[in-house]
Amino acid sequence: MTTLWDTSGSAVVKELAAQRRTGGAVLSGVALTLVVVADEARVGEAEEAASSASEQHPCRILVVVRRQIDAPVPRLDAEVSIGGRLGPGEAVVMRMYGRLALHAESVVLPLLAADAPVVTWWHTDPPSRLTTDALAVVADRRITDSRAAADQLAALRTRALDYAPGDTDLAWTRATGWRATLTSALDSVHGRRGDVIRVLGGRIEGDPGSATAQLLAGWIESRAGARLEVVQSARHPGPSGVDSVLLQLDQDEEVRVHADRRGGAVISQPYRPDATMALPERTLGDLLGEELRRLDPDEPYAEALEVTTGVPGLAGRASLRSHVWVDPAEQGGRRSGGGDVPAGDVGVGSPHGEAPTVPADSEGADEVAEHGEHDSPDPTAPEAVR
Repeated sequence: MTTLWDTSGSAVVKELAAQRRTGGAVLSGVALTLVVVADEARVGEAEEAASSASEQHPCRILVVVRRQIDAPVPRLDAEVSIGGRLGPGEAVVMRMYGRLALHAESVVLPLLAADAPVVTWWHTDPPSRLTTDALAVVADRRITDSRAAADQLAALRTRALDYAPGDTDLAWTRATGWRATLTSALDSVHGRRGDVIRVLGGRIEGDPGSATAQLLAGWIESRAGARLEVVQSARHPGPSGVDSVLLQLDQDEEVRVHADRRGGAVISQPYRPDATMALPERTLGDLLGEELRRLDPDEPYAEALEVTTGVPGLAGRASLRSHVWVDPAEQGGRRSGGGDVPAGDVGVGSPHGEAPTVPADSEGADEVAEHGEHDSPDPTAPEAVR
C-alpha cells in the first residue's frame, strides 16, 4: 500500500498505474467499480464489507471519506493498494478536506474503471435527493441503508419520494432470508394441496419501527394482496427487526416461521411436523455482495417500497437521473440555473443535509485541517510515504 499525502487526483491515477506495472497486473479486469461513501468513524466497517464483497465480485474499490469540509485549505490524502488489505483487486481510500469534500466526483470520475458499471454505496446518511450528488448520478446502482437512520420509516419514505430504478436499500436485502423461507413454506403447502393458495392476512412480530420488517410486510401485500400488521414481539428481534411471521391461509390453515436464535428458523404448518431451515444473521459484506450480483432494477423492492410508503408509480419512473448542481456553500443552496432549491432538498454547507464533520474523537488531532498548514517535512523521508 502507498500513502500519498496532500496529493491530487492525477497523482493517484499515476500511482495506480505504477502499482499495476510493478505488481504484475494482479487483476486483468474488473466487473464493476464500487464507490463507497463513509464517515471516518465507520470507514473501517465499510472497508471490511467492501473487501468481502470484492472477493465475490472483482471490482475496483473507491472509498470516499469527507473528513472535514470546513477546513480552510482543500486537501486530498489517499491510500492506494492492489491485492492488499482491501481485497484482491485495486482499492483507493481518499480522505478529503475543505471544499474538495463537497466535490468528490472531481477525484472519483478519473478513477472509474473503463467500460465497467458503477455502484455507489452510502455507509453514512445519503443525500435526501440523489440528483444533487454526482456520485449517485454516475452510478448504475445506488445502495443506501435505511436501518442506519434514527427514524427508519421516515428514511424509507425519503427513498420512495426520490426513487429511480436502480436504487436499492440494505434494509430490503436483510429480508432476503425471510422471503426465501416464507416462499419455501408456501410451496410446501401448495405441493400438499395441489391447488392455489390464498394468503388472507397475518402478522409480523418484531420491531414496528424496523425498515426491514415493514418492507417484508409490503412485499407480502404486493405479492398476495393481504396486508400484514407489524407488531412488537415479546423477544428482542435480531438485526433484521423480524422475530416471526404468521400467515393466515384459506381453508382455515396457518403457516408460522419463527427465528430460533441459533441461526435457523422453525417452520410450522398443518399436517406436517415442524421443520428447521437455515436463517443466519448475515454480515454487512454478505449483504453488499448480494446487491452486487445484479445491476438491473430491483422490481420487487420497488413494489414493496411503494406499498410500504404509499408513494405510487415507482416502477414507472425514468431510470436515468439528471444531475442537479447545487452550491453547498450557499444558504439553502442554488441550482445551476439560478433558482432556489426547494426547502428540505439540501442543507447549509452540504448536499447531504448537515455538513459532515470530523468525528469528536479526532478533533484537535489534525493540524492541517484546523490551520491549513503542513507539518515540517522530514528531510529523510521520501516524497510519498510508502
